[in-house]
Amino acid sequence: MRQHRAGLLVAATAPAPALVLSTPAFAGPSAAPAPATTATVSSETPPDEMTEDELRAAITAILETEAGGRSVTEAATQALNGTADDMRTFLKTGYQLAQADDDRCTLFVILGKAQQNGDKRVVQEIDALLDRDVPEETRAWLETGYPLAQAEDDRVALFVTLGQAQKAGDTKLVQEVNGLLDRMDAEEIRTWLTAHRTA
Repeated sequence: MRQHRAGLLVAATAPAPALVLSTPAFAGPSAAPAPATTATVSSETPPDEMTEDELRAAITAILETEAGGRSVTEAATQALNGTADDMRTFLKTGYQLAQADDDRCTLFVILGKAQQNGDKRVVQEIDALLDRDVPEETRAWLETGYPLAQAEDDRVALFVTLGQAQKAGDTKLVQEVNGLLDRMDAEEIRTWLTAHRTA
């Protein structure tokens, strides 16, 4: 399976065609993608019992969140442009399938950046997720596992940078890295590494 991932990675990172409704953009090459979120439509009424207005409102609520990627946006837009049955089908099964497609795309985007930065734990965990291809597991990892794996790789990167700075006699850089290691704030470390790598 892994020998096919290079092509899939190119497809995942290729620019998306313009859509009537805008889709959330992925972060730039040096930044980590935003944590995954799933749109939750609060309604006690099953889709089969919703009126057409309720169906339309539920799908619009999904589109208005920042959770929808390319597949979710396309599927939701098609449902809104279709019949009431099309909208019911989207809410019952189509949304979950489209979200799974978007999550796989997100994995490939993260994988490409992790390979570029040498983030070993992130790469290993994504490879395992792609091998198993369980949508629920992928979603859970994007929401909770990814930040933990990235934080570990970032700490390793800091120690590598510290060693290089010490060898080069770069006192200022040594002080900066030591300060980051003392505070051990994952978001601060990620921001610093992103800026350091692009400097």
